[in-house]
Amino acid sequence: MSTNNHGFPVALPGAGAETLMWAHPHEVEHQALEQLRNISRLPWVHGLRVMPDVHLGKGATVGSVVAMRDAVSPAAVGVDIGCGMQAVRTSLTVEDLPEDLRSLRLATERAVPVGFRSHDSAPDVRRLGVNHGRYDGWTAFWTGFGDLHPGVQDRESKAMKQMGSLGGGNHFLELTSDEDGQVWLMLHSGSRNIGKEIAERHIHGAKGLEHNLDLPDRDLAVFLAGTPEMDAYLRDLHWAQEYAARNRAVMMALFCEVVSTAFAKAGLEVSYGEQISAHHNYVATETLSDGTELIVTRKGAIRAGDGELGLIPGSMGTGSYVVKGLGNEASYWSASHGAGRKMSRNKAKRTFTVEDLAAQTEGVECRKDAGVVDEIPGAYKDLGAVIEAQTDLVEVVAKLTTLMCVKG
Repeated sequence: MSTNNHGFPVALPGAGAETLMWAHPHEVEHQALEQLRNISRLPWVHGLRVMPDVHLGKGATVGSVVAMRDAVSPAAVGVDIGCGMQAVRTSLTVEDLPEDLRSLRLATERAVPVGFRSHDSAPDVRRLGVNHGRYDGWTAFWTGFGDLHPGVQDRESKAMKQMGSLGGGNHFLELTSDEDGQVWLMLHSGSRNIGKEIAERHIHGAKGLEHNLDLPDRDLAVFLAGTPEMDAYLRDLHWAQEYAARNRAVMMALFCEVVSTAFAKAGLEVSYGEQISAHHNYVATETLSDGTELIVTRKGAIRAGDGELGLIPGSMGTGSYVVKGLGNEASYWSASHGAGRKMSRNKAKRTFTVEDLAAQTEGVECRKDAGVVDEIPGAYKDLGAVIEAQTDLVEVVAKLTTLMCVKG
C-alpha cells in the first residue's frame, strides 16, 4: 500500500479490523478514536477507512467508511439517510451579478422551504422538469411508500410536502463562483423527516436483537444478511436514499427557477450544465479487486471511484470543491464529505458571538444571527487542509467561493 505526500493512510493503533486513516490519530478527539475502535472490533467488520474530516458522531463516527461482511449497522448510516450534495455550473459570470444578493437570497428562501418548514402541497415535478431520465417514475416511487415500516405510514403526506425542502443544521443552498469567475449553484440536504423516522425505528429494532446484546456500544447494533429485519431495513434505506436524491433534484430545479427569473428581469437568459450529485450518508454493495463482496456504509464520506465527480463543501463563507475520484481501493474508493466539525454545536454557541459570525462571513450574503452561530466557519476544520490530506483519493476540478448562502 502506497502513501501520499503526507504519509497517509496511517493505521489506527488498537483497532480490530484493519483501520486506515487519512488523518493523524493525535489530531482526532479521543472519543472519536474510541468510537472508531469500537466499530473496528465488531465481528462483521472487514475493514474501516477514516477520512480527514473525521469527528465524533452518533453511533458511528462521521467521516468513516465501514465495510462489513453479511451485515449492516443502521446507526453507521445515520438518521439523515441519503444526505448529500448537488451542484450545477451556470452560464452566469460574477460580472453578471448585482452588487447586493440579498433579494436573491430572500427569493430563494421563499421558493425553497428551510428549517422545519415544508411546501403547502407536493411540488409539481412536471412543471419543474424533474420527471424524466434519472428522476422518472414518480408514481412508482410514491407507491413504494406503502411498503415502508408500519411505524411511518402516517407520515406520507408530510413526506410529500417536504419533497424539495432544505431542512436545517449544516444543510444549505449556495451561489458560488469558480476560479474562472463562472457561477455555480450548490446545495446540501437529505431525506428530511421521513429518513429520520425510518432510521430511528430500525435502529431501535436492531438494538433488541439477541446478537447485539453484548456489543461494546449498543448504537452499533447490526442486522444480519438473510434475515427479514435486514431485508426490511435495506428496502426502506434504498427508498429513503431515492427520496434524498429526488429531494435535491426538486430543490435544485426550484433554485434554478429563482435564478432564471431574477436574471430574466435584467435581460439575461441563464443556462445550466450537467448536474453533479453525490450521496454521503448511504449504503452500497461493492466488490474488492480480489472478488470479496462487502456491504459498504459511508457516513460523512463520498464515493471517489476513478473519474467520478464529487462535491466537498466547507462551511458558511469558506467555499467548496468539485473533485474527481482517483479510484483508490485502499480507501474503498472513498473521500471526505466536507470540512468536518472541530467543535460541537453547543461548544460553538458558547465560543462564538453574532459579531464573530458577521466577521467570519464577511462578503457572503447570508444569515448573520444567533440562530446559525453553531454553523460559523470557526466551528469547522480547515477545508484546504482536508483536501490536501487526500491527494491520493481525489483531484480538484474546481474551487468554489461562496457568494450567497441560505441556511435553515
